[in-house]
Amino acid sequence: MTDRERLLRRLSAYDFASHDLHIYLDTHPDDASAADALDLYEKKSRKLREEYEEKYAPLSPSDQNGNRWAWISDPWPWDNEEG
Repeated sequence: MTDRERLLRRLSAYDFASHDLHIYLDTHPDDASAADALDLYEKKSRKLREEYEEKYAPLSPSDQNGNRWAWISDPWPWDNEEG
């Protein structure tokens, strides 16, 4: 697994945990420890997203710093596959 894949996998895990906690907090709004965990996971997710985008490329069209076509710039994810 490449460093890029590892970073993307960690980011995906924090995003998943954040989404899951949002759903949980919809039915348990007074759970302070879950709210604290959500804040922590969202901060870690933001940091990892910034790191990924700085090293590799925007993750979505809205993350392009004013250049609406930046997300299509080379290399495409499959261009770097080995084998």
